[in-house]
Amino acid sequence: MKLEKLVEDYRNGTLENEHYGQVCVVNEAGEVIHALGDVNTRTFLRSSAKPFQALPVYMHEAEKPFHITDKEATIFMASQRGEAYHEEVLISLKEKLGLEEDTLICSAQYPLNDAPKEQYIYDHKAKRKLLHNCAGKHFGILSLAKALGHSLETYGDLDSEVQQMSLDAMAYMAEYPKEDFKFGVDGCGFPVYAIPLKHIAKAYMRLANPDSLDDDKYAKAVRRAGELMNAHPEMIASHDFVCTVLLNDPNLVAKGGAKGVYGIGLRDEKIGISLKVMDGSEDVWPAIIARILESLNYKNKATIEALYHLSPSHLTNDGGKIVGERRAVFTLQ
Repeated sequence: MKLEKLVEDYRNGTLENEHYGQVCVVNEAGEVIHALGDVNTRTFLRSSAKPFQALPVYMHEAEKPFHITDKEATIFMASQRGEAYHEEVLISLKEKLGLEEDTLICSAQYPLNDAPKEQYIYDHKAKRKLLHNCAGKHFGILSLAKALGHSLETYGDLDSEVQQMSLDAMAYMAEYPKEDFKFGVDGCGFPVYAIPLKHIAKAYMRLANPDSLDDDKYAKAVRRAGELMNAHPEMIASHDFVCTVLLNDPNLVAKGGAKGVYGIGLRDEKIGISLKVMDGSEDVWPAIIARILESLNYKNKATIEALYHLSPSHLTNDGGKIVGERRAVFTLQ
């Protein structure tokens, strides 16, 4: 497997960490126009698959029978982090869908973000399945199963009707045969897909450009998914997070996944970007994405500045003192 050095971390001028990985950029035709490392390496999408997994929900308008709002429908694609505005939406979904919390196959968790987690512990509240990072995705697939009359008990099984719909959507968007997918089980219990990095970039290019699709039903669902993500970016992760910074830019559609994988689609430029940090680090995402956008001479400089503001090039210690720096060291090829 060929890797390229993406980021270096220095402490007082001495190299401390190196982050290696792969980057792929494709054009509207799905052709690789920039590549770092082996972009044919199969990569698990993890949560970066969520917008594609949710497409059948929007295709079948599964939200309508349950009077689900746009904000609630957005969390179907989310890696929510347990803020109060996430919890409110998730509770509403549980009630509208008429589900017991134990219907969710994901485990009970505390909120991911520090402040709501600390408040939960301070208030002696128990962990909840509803607060799992992937609970929104589960509610989305459950709404599809309920709307179409499929089993709720097997909604997380790869061979279930609803999971096969999500798999079909992923294969269509990535232009990659289902029979060539590799599968695993994600942290939340759902099937997780591994496909070549260049096909992840293709999927994100198509997610940003529904007019490029040859299937009207998929195009309509993709258009709705993108509109929801840009209209409610805080629902996809939370405030002060990479996804939110990128989705605040109406030209971008983006979603990250665990263990360092990220996908971005650019509407006006009609390109797709995928990246994988092989040590699984997410802290270096802003530096990598900012460098990619700079290398592409991306027009919205405010988005790049926001990424650097989210994760400055300087590194600080626990007391806030600057003790080092982080540098993206690659050039797109």
